[in-house]
Amino acid sequence: MSNLIQNFPPDGVVTLNRVILKPEYTIDDLQERVAVLCENVKTYHSDTGFVGGFVAMNSGEVSNEGSTIGQAVESPLKDKEALIITFWRSMEEHEASHRSETFQPLFQNVLELCENGNEEIAYEMLWSGAAYDPEEAKAAREAKEMHAA
Repeated sequence: MSNLIQNFPPDGVVTLNRVILKPEYTIDDLQERVAVLCENVKTYHSDTGFVGGFVAMNSGEVSNEGSTIGQAVESPLKDKEALIITFWRSMEEHEASHRSETFQPLFQNVLELCENGNEEIAYEMLWSGAAYDPEEAKAAREAKEMHAA
């Protein structure tokens, strides 16, 4: 496993929250509330298990080259679905962060936006990696060509 997420331990935990916005809320509402929540996590949990994270919004685009369920033109959850993905040293440290007094009110503010409630799934990292730089990519292709059977 490559060190794509700096300081992420090999036995760390990845958590994933899937948010589907209620119709009366906007992306701006989500960004504002999640930004406040994420700032809290960085401030109070960077030294108690939090390693990093990101939030991604459904752009509506569907990869027809990477999908096997038909040739969809656009995701129906465009601008309504977001993923909040965080990286932790351990599940115990993650759970402790959720019990903190500073976290809970901000978490509840985000949950108010959610049409789907919330289910946070924890994952074990199997692989991560960054792209090669141009020289590394060239060397990798040359090695493949030379050693491919």
